Amino acid sequence: MKKTITGFLSGLILVSGIWTFVLPQEKLRIAIVPKNKIGVFWQAVLVGAKLGSVALGNVEVVWRVPQEENTLSQISVAEQCIAEGVSGIILAPLEKDSLAVPVAKAVKKKIPVLIFDSQLKGTAGKDYISFVGINNKKAGALAGEHLAKLLGGKGKVVMLRVAANQTSILDREKGFLEVMAKYKDIQLIDRYAGVTVDDAVNESLKMSNKLKEADGIFCSYEQTTKAMLIALRKLGLAGKVKFIGFDIPVEAVKALKEGEISALVAQDPARMGYLSIKAMVDYLRGKKIDPMIDTDVQIVTRENINSPEIQKLLALPVIEE
Repeated sequence: MKKTITGFLSGLILVSGIWTFVLPQEKLRIAIVPKNKIGVFWQAVLVGAKLGSVALGNVEVVWRVPQEENTLSQISVAEQCIAEGVSGIILAPLEKDSLAVPVAKAVKKKIPVLIFDSQLKGTAGKDYISFVGINNKKAGALAGEHLAKLLGGKGKVVMLRVAANQTSILDREKGFLEVMAKYKDIQLIDRYAGVTVDDAVNESLKMSNKLKEADGIFCSYEQTTKAMLIALRKLGLAGKVKFIGFDIPVEAVKALKEGEISALVAQDPARMGYLSIKAMVDYLRGKKIDPMIDTDVQIVTRENINSPEIQKLLALPVIEE
């Protein structure tokens, strides 16, 4: 009897002065599948998701990282989540076409899927419940306009591209290229590198002569931003060329403060993680959600780095898992 009374009382809440009985909510197990576990970005996504799970109540975050950063490994992780029968899957697809297959399989088994960070083939609100992330093309365009302004609309610009079919990165590069095309006095040189820092450092050093001639540089990815910084230091060029990077790893922020980087395009990965988990939980609990949730971006410079808004981004703790 005591257990029964305790259970009943635990469901009582006070609403407008009236005690109301509320049935306890079913526990939800939500799997989050990032692209990899390296970099501050994904760690911050996890922080936001865990904060959201605590705030929403009775939600378990299952963090499932592919063993390798490739499509087959990520598909395997997604299928494992389906086999386990999780309540929902939050996925940052490495490749927009191939990952559509396990997503369709999950939906067929009544497991809702939310896409974040990179777009997936299909329609948000139909083939998957929602997309949470930035407008990557707009982010690339912002970087392009800022760099063009720093250069006075002329000069030689090097863009270190990423040799990976990730929609988010491709869109950033597309937005940047479209802006560069508007400036007739800007000469663009681009080169591809892999997704790891070591590979990108090697590729950057291979074009040392081009870097020595460059007036501006743009990197569209956290790892290539860190790699280019290393390469510029090795070549004695850090701080001598206008350099815009992507995301806010600690070493890049320090380089920005010291004048080695001119600006960083900053996302809010913690907010992305929080809004992703919130949208999934709301959907599972019968609430209507928007098919597109834009988390926006900001240009971080030495002039605005101490503003409360930017400091909030930079002060976020990370979780190692």
